Amino acid sequence: MQKVAVFGNAGGGKSRLSKKLADITGLPLYVLDKIKYQTGGAEVPEAEFQQFHQEILATERWIIDGFGSLDMLWERLDTADTLIYIDLPLPLHFWWVTKRLLTGFFSPPTGWPDKSPIWKSSLSSYRVLRLCHRLLTPRYRKYITETQNSKQVYHLQSARQVAQFLELAKTLI
Repeated sequence: MQKVAVFGNAGGGKSRLSKKLADITGLPLYVLDKIKYQTGGAEVPEAEFQQFHQEILATERWIIDGFGSLDMLWERLDTADTLIYIDLPLPLHFWWVTKRLLTGFFSPPTGWPDKSPIWKSSLSSYRVLRLCHRLLTPRYRKYITETQNSKQVYHLQSARQVAQFLELAKTLI
């Protein structure tokens, strides 16, 4: 477990899991939302973002949390030696986006850039949820099935499995 890609639909707890995994393993954590967006929510120029993403992929050790763009996602998944796919039931994703929205007014969400526009960002997450579930979830599931013999694959389908994975991670280092 040296190059870890954490991925899945919005509001699934990717950032929280990634942070805890980085604490357990000592691997450097790269949160794509914090790289793609500046303080306050403005987007970094795409070329700059892509270059930084390439530089991360070229290193020997990393945990990358997030989406970025479709092309970058597939390249990252191909480069990773470990895939952690958070694939929770869609209603739970909706609930966790709502919970993040409500608590975000008092405390910044894990993995978000400073002073992110909580309302605007949450609305974006709501718009993405069904789209991701319909278009990407089947592709994610197919990809992890096809790569499970060549990579470490963790397909986490419940909050309980996420917690169990983190306990397992403590024994893997």
